[in-house]
Amino acid sequence: MRYAIIYIRGDITTTIYFMRHSEPLKPQNVSNNDSLQVQNEKWVLTVNGENIAKQKSLLDEFKNFDFVFSSNYVRSVSTAKYFTNDKIKINEAFNERKFGINNWNELPSDFEKKQFDNFDYKLGNGESINEVILREEKALDEILKNCKNQKILIIGHSTALSSLFSKWCEISYLGPYKYHGTEFFDGKWDYCETFKLIFDHNNNLLDIKNIK
Repeated sequence: MRYAIIYIRGDITTTIYFMRHSEPLKPQNVSNNDSLQVQNEKWVLTVNGENIAKQKSLLDEFKNFDFVFSSNYVRSVSTAKYFTNDKIKINEAFNERKFGINNWNELPSDFEKKQFDNFDYKLGNGESINEVILREEKALDEILKNCKNQKILIIGHSTALSSLFSKWCEISYLGPYKYHGTEFFDGKWDYCETFKLIFDHNNNLLDIKNIK
């Protein structure tokens, strides 16, 4: 009840929009000396992906951000450019979970399920879900500390963002997400899928909504 009173009174709150990147083009690298991780980071947007991001940016909800942050993946930065006329702040803490493999054939078919069932599970030099959460939490805490009472957009990736949401929400593998027992997302991540989170002056989450 205390949080509801704070929000209604209009005391200092910070609004953060978390958005998944738009549709990426996944090339077939027949001859490429880049590591699989670097190849993944370099994926650009498809023509359709550019259009999805552009159309999203025209909606009133997605105008006038005070700050726009992005992971360092090309597909995220390419999405972010539609939402600001100023600088994009790159923060690697919002990068996607690292798989830790050298070839896509090395990825077990049940990898996603295993990581969901065990937040410490990882492959090789990849990352566990708990490791992803820790780096994102630290970055988010810093943003909330330095950008109070601002409207902020953070563009990242579905697995990384869903990992962070587990801090406040009930998430299920291929199922709905719930906040305080109420479903707010069906769990089906689309390109430019967006969530609006409102934090109070103590950086406690007051509300989370899926914005279509």
